[in-house]
Amino acid sequence: MLNQHFNCGLEASLAILSGKWKPLVLFHLAHEVHRYGQLKRAVGKVSDKVLIQQLKELQQDGVVERTDYGEIPPRVEYSLTDFGRSLARALAPLCQWGEQHTEQIGNIVRNREK
Repeated sequence: MLNQHFNCGLEASLAILSGKWKPLVLFHLAHEVHRYGQLKRAVGKVSDKVLIQQLKELQQDGVVERTDYGEIPPRVEYSLTDFGRSLARALAPLCQWGEQHTEQIGNIVRNREK
């Protein structure tokens, strides 16, 4: 097995967070346990295929826990592991920064689309 070398902590963090929707999944799961449909609505315009893929990756990485209650109709819930909660706490300042600069970021995004 190869020992992965990262140039900095940000690079290591991005190895877990790579994927457009993973940070939003973490954000929503940090606030409460979600069933799949709730999580999909909370995250937004993500396709089922991509959300399922990114949830599986987060599960494999030990960030997200999937609990299948073995019921019919199926009831599955997603939550954060301790490792996932620590990552969500690390993202909290980035969320705060985004909230403080929402208007400026909105202008930047609109200018990109021109």
